[in-house]
Amino acid sequence: MADSQQVKSTFTDGPFYEKHFDSREYLKSFSVDPSAHDGFLTFVLDHLHKTFSPDLKGKKLIGLGSGPTIYIIISASRNFEEIVLSDFTTDNRKEIEMWLKNEKGCFDWRHIIDYVCKLEDNSRSPEEVEQRLRKIVQVKKCDVTLENPFQPEMEPVDCITSSLCLEAACKDLETFRRAIGSIAALLKPGGTLMLTGILNQSYYFVGKQRFDCLVLTKSVVEETVKGQGFSIKLVDTQPLTPEEKVGCDGDPFFYLVAQKTE
Repeated sequence: MADSQQVKSTFTDGPFYEKHFDSREYLKSFSVDPSAHDGFLTFVLDHLHKTFSPDLKGKKLIGLGSGPTIYIIISASRNFEEIVLSDFTTDNRKEIEMWLKNEKGCFDWRHIIDYVCKLEDNSRSPEEVEQRLRKIVQVKKCDVTLENPFQPEMEPVDCITSSLCLEAACKDLETFRRAIGSIAALLKPGGTLMLTGILNQSYYFVGKQRFDCLVLTKSVVEETVKGQGFSIKLVDTQPLTPEEKVGCDGDPFFYLVAQKTE
């Protein structure tokens, strides 16, 4: 592994992630109980619950740049027939596939599923949620920096979520703009986009390995999303906790919901 203190002259791109991103080390940050912490998980899970509680339903949803995680689709699993989770790196995709197959040693998401079930007034049991996810989710490779993130191309879908991804994948504002444009092309007219991320962030650590980020402001995110044919329905922010600030220089988290215009 490269020296985390080494000053790199290039942005940490896809091949760097493939070689250096430690999926298991990253998953440690999701081992906390969201009901006991007023941090990112509580913020995003509460918002996702509210977003999918009304009549936001459809046939297919894409989780774009999911990393090795499933938290972004737990609430959505009630309302969609098919879900695609996607990531660039092989190990991240393998982590999701291990959980979907319920293989020995897979990451335990039960504490987070339990939290979502409580938000839903226990209308679904954790076992039902797990069975549902394992039935409807598939995993694909994606590259959010490409005009077409998926090979072969996918038909437009009803909803796309992307969490903690674009600021890490896009080396500059032009790449970020193109990524939002590619997302728009993957959505049906009237389709819904949900973005979460960290503003004002130039780096983050996974273990001792540093990864670069594109510094984004709230206004830049909003202007870019609007400029790619979306109408913004909600933007909310929440400061990072002191513990969350240890591993990065960004603040605050943001959650955005937008609709692709007809």
